Amino acid sequence: MKTSHETIAAGYEMPDTLSASQLLNRLRLRQVALLLALRQQGTLGAAATALGMTQPAATKMLQELEAALACRVVEREGRGLRLTPAGQTVLAHFEGLQGAMSALARDLEGLRAGDGGTLDIGSVLAPSPTLLTRAVVQLKREQPRLRVSIHTETSDLLLDQLASGQLDLVIGRLTEGHSRADHVVRALESEALRVVVGPQHPWADGRVLGLVNLMEQPWILQPRGSPMRELLEQVFRRAGLDRPRDLVETASILTTSFLLAEAPMVAVMPESLATYYASRGLLSRLAVDLTAQLDDYCSIVRRNRPLSTAGQRFLHLLHGMVPRAGLTG
Repeated sequence: MKTSHETIAAGYEMPDTLSASQLLNRLRLRQVALLLALRQQGTLGAAATALGMTQPAATKMLQELEAALACRVVEREGRGLRLTPAGQTVLAHFEGLQGAMSALARDLEGLRAGDGGTLDIGSVLAPSPTLLTRAVVQLKREQPRLRVSIHTETSDLLLDQLASGQLDLVIGRLTEGHSRADHVVRALESEALRVVVGPQHPWADGRVLGLVNLMEQPWILQPRGSPMRELLEQVFRRAGLDRPRDLVETASILTTSFLLAEAPMVAVMPESLATYYASRGLLSRLAVDLTAQLDDYCSIVRRNRPLSTAGQRFLHLLHGMVPRAGLTG
């Protein structure tokens, strides 16, 4: 974060305790916006411009922020600034606050529009034909004016969207970089995996195959970093096999189904989806034992972010369909 101005003054004495009420009285949202803009823009001058203020005014505001927090947020690095360890902690919490503000803005927009509000749900693939569909259908019966948006992605991307306030809740798994302490996580169901091919594939005749038989086939896998991909990489290693060389990566089940219909390719998907598509003649399930199962997928919400009444009702319906679901964190 480069700036030609001198670094913000140091020498604050941290009090023994600093309560939430004290922080609420001391902080201003404009200060929060400045630190977020500094992270996004990279320089104090650019951050000041983005917020419509002069750089001297931004410097003064940073000083006031440090005084309010009783600690240094930035320090001099060459001719520029960098965040201190305390500044990095403050920024992480401000990013969470930004997510809460984004969620609030969406809720208010729904209320101003005079409709039944909005609910943005992020989900991995497995619950789509079962729990997710049933819970959404029931919720819409009860609240027909509620606008429900469903975003399907891998857990890591969904959790980023949850943190930024784009989503109200996620059905997925906690991934690296997302702390359990920041989330309320409730288990739903386990997720068995199934190897599938298109209905026209030569191996769609029910023959029993081993994983080694499939390695020379073109594969469709989820992108690296997703829990399903990581698990499959482990399966390949345990079997003494390299990952397939002829490979297409996509998180889209629609793209996967199109590819299977057009080419003799092999894919892996949750058992629930494989069963759904196979029952409609859109693919064939292979008798290949992966000896692997993903951890339970869960409902995930931000711990300190209020969930709308519609969101709470959706979670109640969702977990009510799984008798064994319970609080895990």
